[in-house]
Amino acid sequence: MEMKQLFVAMVIAVFPAIGFSQGIEFFKGTWEEALAASKREGKPIFVDAYAEWCGPCKRMAAQTFPDPKVGAFFNANFVCLKVDMEKQENAQFVSKFPVSAYPTLMFIDENGGLVLKQTGAQGVDGLLELGQKAVGKADKTEELAQRYEDGERDSVFLLKYVKALNRSGKSSLKIVNDYLATQSDLSIPINLNFIFEGSTEADSRVFDLLIKNKDALVTLYGLDKFNARVERACWATVSKAIEYKDEKLLAEAKSKSKLGNPVTAVDFGREADLKYSAATQNAKQYLKAMKARQKSLGNSAARLADLSREMFQTFPTDTKVLKQAEKWASQSAKTGGLPEYYLTWAEILKRMGEKDKAIKVAQDGKKAIGENDKGMGPKLDMFLHSLDQN
Repeated sequence: MEMKQLFVAMVIAVFPAIGFSQGIEFFKGTWEEALAASKREGKPIFVDAYAEWCGPCKRMAAQTFPDPKVGAFFNANFVCLKVDMEKQENAQFVSKFPVSAYPTLMFIDENGGLVLKQTGAQGVDGLLELGQKAVGKADKTEELAQRYEDGERDSVFLLKYVKALNRSGKSSLKIVNDYLATQSDLSIPINLNFIFEGSTEADSRVFDLLIKNKDALVTLYGLDKFNARVERACWATVSKAIEYKDEKLLAEAKSKSKLGNPVTAVDFGREADLKYSAATQNAKQYLKAMKARQKSLGNSAARLADLSREMFQTFPTDTKVLKQAEKWASQSAKTGGLPEYYLTWAEILKRMGEKDKAIKVAQDGKKAIGENDKGMGPKLDMFLHSLDQN
């Protein structure tokens, strides 16, 4: 699996729990300024073409754009811009990119060419899928690779090539290392750019240079972008650790996270352990990390229900994991009182072989159905029916 795909998978799996991003960071400026930023940063532009009165536009703004998974992917791969298509100040953009419905989502390359266009509101998964498709369509690495093979070595071109490789999920480490090996002063801005863009994996010499030059890079890029770069590189190394079942790589990712951003390193280490242990089916390590997560996140009924559901889905036959999941699910149902919490509890009891108790809990769930929970009735009936079949 390509590293970019691995990273996206990690983003989707991890961010509901920790979320270093707070959603899409939209560009504060005009279309012309966004286009200039696109050329400067080597990223395509994502445009949310909307109207103030549009209901689906408002839903996306409230529910999809703020999602941490969406933010992590889109902030890393695009210059993101919102355009009110009914404002006179945006007339030039509207004339070039007319729309027939709202919202219309566009992906535009650095030269102002339309890469992909989609009409209609998207949920989190739909927007992520659309973004990944746009990244693939905007891939110009073959053209750049040919120029590289033909001997082009200008630093501006090389940096553009590195950024294109990173966006497409192809390794840029050789290009970056070869370039840096020719440089006597790594502290100048162009070379700091190479270090920043080349730090795609924590288990690399370039990442070590990223940490060594932290102060200069924070001055150049800002602390938030520096920390996000560290986090992405560390998750890429966790993905490699999972792919190769290599605990040394896992340990290195956690160690490098501490060097880059000590404030979030504890959360990162816990989540890295969770993802690694789930992928390698190490129930003991998983249970330890999950208890640490619960301690960090608290005892709300909703949180306990989410954790217990994740646990029994990840380790559906492990006795110790199921026992802990059942404990948290029961606490969630008793304190939260919602029928879906009772259903989660009952499902775990069924998995544990406690049929009679599962029936009672599901029946209690039916009693808890309120005016806003009517959709839970058929679900609980279906669950009880499944028990009757066994």
